[in-house]
Parts: sequence; structure tokens; C-alpha cells
Amino acid sequence: MSLYKRGEVYWYDFRFKGERIQESAHTSNKDAARQIEAAHRVRLAKGEAGIIERPPAPTLADFAPRFRSAIKTLCADKPATVEFYEAKLRRLLEDKQLTTARLNGIDEAMIDAYKQRRTRQASRYGRPVSPASVNRELATLRRLLRLAQEWKVIDRVPRIRLLRGERIRDFVLTHQLEPKYLEAAPQPLKDVAILILESGVRPGEAANLQWPDVFLQPAVRAKFGYIRIRAGKSKNAQRNLSLTARAAAMLKARKATRSTPRVFPGEKPDAAILGTSLDHQHDDVRTALKLPSDFVIHSLRHTMLTRLGEAGADAFTIMRIAGHSSVTVSQRYVHPTPEGMERAFERLEELNAGKYETAEAEAKVAAAGGFSLPANFTTMKKVRIRKPAQVVEIKS
Repeated sequence: MSLYKRGEVYWYDFRFKGERIQESAHTSNKDAARQIEAAHRVRLAKGEAGIIERPPAPTLADFAPRFRSAIKTLCADKPATVEFYEAKLRRLLEDKQLTTARLNGIDEAMIDAYKQRRTRQASRYGRPVSPASVNRELATLRRLLRLAQEWKVIDRVPRIRLLRGERIRDFVLTHQLEPKYLEAAPQPLKDVAILILESGVRPGEAANLQWPDVFLQPAVRAKFGYIRIRAGKSKNAQRNLSLTARAAAMLKARKATRSTPRVFPGEKPDAAILGTSLDHQHDDVRTALKLPSDFVIHSLRHTMLTRLGEAGADAFTIMRIAGHSSVTVSQRYVHPTPEGMERAFERLEELNAGKYETAEAEAKVAAAGGFSLPANFTTMKKVRIRKPAQVVEIKS
């Protein structure tokens, strides 16, 4: 028999491919020892067949440093994105049950339990954690697990359902409120707001704008000057944006008094103004004017893009101007007005009337036994033939 007892512990002894395998089962239970021996035989057989057993999956805490390194590499040109994932990962690691779980053990049930625990916690302001905050953490966990699957650390990624009820800020600054806001806004918020309202740049793109990327004179065969956005949040962020008269006048005035390469410098001349500084100024103005809390500085960009939609710009044009990653994002900024919907029905009615008239005329011709021209047949216009000019020879 391959099993035998040495002292109080069972050992197993067998041959595989002519090689003697003799090891302790480290147990005094004969049935358990037999199972351990069988598992050893299976491992040997798998190795002979070229089947390599995957090592145990790491815990979330053990895998976190690898995820951090990957994000720093993949998003090297987007420090704000790196900071975002770092903050959300720290929040995930504060959950003991999730931190100690192995990646292949993080399933739908464990994720649902995490959502329940997080929604019962209070934020730093003493309010319940918002669905948006939890969803950003879940998005971070999903990207971490997808990278683990890509690197063959785990076999599958569980389905992660985001929480409903996420608050979507879609505040649009009306033309009536805009002059009051700009009048109350201190510098540099006022000029940043004008640039966002006139060009649709992101607040971060406006803050990082430099004078070498500002062209007040129109290019060849162009009507407007433009600004160049070198990089941003998405792959389509690099773009040129035309300058309206108000934006050009604001930049021209700032350029006359410039002392640094940056259009909106911060405390240090070579540094851009901090986004938090603009947020603080904006919050003060919003409070003074008693405007809703949904009105954040990003709402100025949303306002400009909404106005583009109202002016008749299609979603693809808005995508190019906004630098969105896909047209799906741009569609959110197109809010059809009742007037716009009426114009759409007017155009539909005109189209239908013309088609019905053409169809009726063709039907009459067909009923009379006449010949009807195909729809794609192009008739030739009458061309007036000009007589050749006479050449008169003048003798001197």
C-alpha cells in the first residue's frame, strides 16, 4: 500500500514516471492522508500535461500597489486622474472585509454588501455618503478587477451594478442671470467664466492655458482667432477653439498686462491658478446671489454646450468643440427646446408635403399612360450657345 504510518502521522509512497515520491501527509487521519496523496498525484499529472496551476489570487491589499503603479503609467499625462484613483483606492482599502478578500473571492454578493455598508456611513460633512461617491469607488474597483483579469490574475470580473439616485448637475445659467454673476465675480474668476462661457473649455483647461497657445489674429481663411488646448481629460481634448468677440477682448486686455507665460497664473508666476481657488470664489458669488448649490463652476461649460445645442449644433460638432470622448456624452448637452421641436416638425411637414406632391404628380402621369422620369434622372439645362468672337485685323 502507498499509505503507511510513521509514528502518529501518515506518509504516502508511490512512483511517478519512474521517480519515487515519498512525503508526509502531516495528518493522523487516514482518509485525509489518502486525499492529500490523491491531490499530489493530480498535481503531477497536470504538470505532465502542461497544465500549470495558478497561484492563489492576492488580496485587494496585496494587489493595490500593482494597481497604483499601473495607473501612474497609463495616466502619466493626467495627474488629476491618478489622484482620483488614488483617493478612491484609499477609500476601498478602509473597508476591512474588502481589503482582506482575495480578488477571485470578490463577487457580486460581496460588492452588494460593501454598497450597503458604505451607504450607512456618514461623509465628512455629517451627511450620508452620496450614491455618486459610492459609484466612483465601485468604478475604481471595477477597473482594478479588469486589470487583474487582463493580467490573468483572476478568471472573471463580477458584474458591478452602480447605485441609482446619483445626483446629476445640469444647471444652466440663463442669459438674465449671467450679467449679474459676472458683475459679482472677482478676478480671475470673472475672466475664467467668460472664457468658459464663450469657448466651452473645461475649468482645468482654462486654468492651464498659456499665452503661446492664444492666437488673437485669425488664421488664413478663418474669421476668428483661436486658442489651442494641448491636453485634457479625454483622448479628444487636444483641439483648437475659435474665439468670440467677447473672449478675444478679454484675452487682449489680459495680454496687455501679462507678466507670466500663463493666462491665469497662481500664487507663483510659473504655476497655474488652483482649481480650488476658483471654486472658493465661485461659492462666494453663488451664496451672495442666492443661487442653487447645483450651480458649480463646471456648470458654465454645461451652459455653453447647451447653448450650442439650442443654436442648432449637432452632437458631433459639440463633441469636437467640447473634446468629449464619444458622441454619447455630447448628446447629454443637447436639450431640445419647445421652439426647436416645433421647427423640427415644420421641416418634417414641408418634407412630407413635397414628397406627397411629387408622388401624386407621378401617379397622374402613370394613370394617363405617360412616361415618368426616374427620381435620379438629371435633366439638362438649356445652354445658350455664344457665337465665336470675330477677329478684325487692323492695317496700319
